[in-house]
Amino acid sequence: MDQDFLIQDIKQAESHRQARNILKQKDRKPLWREYAETAAIALVAAILLRIFVVSAYRVNSTSMEDSLMMGDYIFVNKLTYEYGSGPKIGDIIVFAYPNNPNKDYIKRIAALPGQTVQVADKVLYVDGEVAAIPTHAKNIDKRIIPGDLSFRDNFGPYQVPPEHYFVLGDNRDDSRDSRFWGCVPVENIKGKAVFVYFSWQPNEGAPGWSFPYVIDAVLWIGHFVVNFPSSIRWDRLVMPI
Repeated sequence: MDQDFLIQDIKQAESHRQARNILKQKDRKPLWREYAETAAIALVAAILLRIFVVSAYRVNSTSMEDSLMMGDYIFVNKLTYEYGSGPKIGDIIVFAYPNNPNKDYIKRIAALPGQTVQVADKVLYVDGEVAAIPTHAKNIDKRIIPGDLSFRDNFGPYQVPPEHYFVLGDNRDDSRDSRFWGCVPVENIKGKAVFVYFSWQPNEGAPGWSFPYVIDAVLWIGHFVVNFPSSIRWDRLVMPI
């Protein structure tokens, strides 16, 4: 009789284990679903990061050489000025161009609100003092253009309005900046450039990009394969700005 009870208990235990295993199998997600959910979470996180924290830009002019080169891909921190101190002299910022807010420009802050700016024979003065020259800033043209012909080499004196910033390109002789179109309102500033994450040497022989794009896409893939890795500026990858 005791044996019968023992056998019955064993059978009940086995049946409970089987039931638990069945429930576990039902609760276990298919592998494809786990991958899909992980990808969805990563995509949402990337979108939120892109919207609220950082933006990626490609430098497509020579106005910031040699600090930023044409073909540099940069990350811009949108929150730098939201939760930290305000913009300061020397910061490289991305902003909506005041004369056409649909365009984004990148320049270096040279003077703050209320400061007086003057350029005399290419030398920058801020509040009457010679301004510090950024490490990679340069003048490529030895000519001095009089102020009545151009504001490039001779400008001001000019006082920066409240809540505005005076910006210059580091390539001083080849940059359209606050000398020509005025200061940047604080509300136009989109963020501070933080580092170069990729850099590709532009090539005049690169294919174009036009509708219907299919052929151009194939040509671009071929162009990338042929020119990799010689066109990558390896020394600029993940380079702080």
